[in-house]
Amino acid sequence: MSTIKHHLTDALLMGYSAGSLPEAFNLIVATHISVCDECRARMAEFDALGGEVMMCAETVEMDDRAFEKTLRSLMNESEDVAPAPTKRSVGVFPAPLRDYVGGDLDAVRWRKVGGGVRQMILKTDGEAKARLLYIPSGVAVPDHGHNGIELTLVLQGAFSDELDSFGVGDIEVTNEDIEHTPIAMGDMDCICLAVTDAPLRFAGLIPRLAQPFLRI
Repeated sequence: MSTIKHHLTDALLMGYSAGSLPEAFNLIVATHISVCDECRARMAEFDALGGEVMMCAETVEMDDRAFEKTLRSLMNESEDVAPAPTKRSVGVFPAPLRDYVGGDLDAVRWRKVGGGVRQMILKTDGEAKARLLYIPSGVAVPDHGHNGIELTLVLQGAFSDELDSFGVGDIEVTNEDIEHTPIAMGDMDCICLAVTDAPLRFAGLIPRLAQPFLRI
């Protein structure tokens, strides 16, 4: 039985189904869906609804070269295509994430952020950024707010903040209205996949000074 208690919003699931999310957001949605039966079932409903809408749509006249253009587009397909929401396999990282990292946890090239926290920025197109975070047990991420949306998916361990506690498979969705100080809890170090569409808003001076170098 699944112990996941924090799920994706309908807006994120619909955006993923419609292919309108940035690549970094596609990655975290696909990774969560791969471990969450509930969100995967909701995703299937949105996919079915989208299919019905397409079936009911009126036909339109197409350019004579439309088929050729479509084939060319598929051959030069952008990397921001949503990863397939396959189910979790053995290891810390679900399959969609392993494809980006190039392996599991032992393939991560961590860089120090400070206070024992480490990160690895994943290569994605667009302004939205995806990063892996390693937070030692008992260590807190500096107090911060948001200039946009931040999604945080727990892959190992757990963390808590002013809103709730989050374990493996849980995803926290925060926005401009939320300011928090996540802290890794329990005996195991916490590893998360975090995605943002705008820089964070740190309260402390030192994190703000380091922010441009750390690309957070």
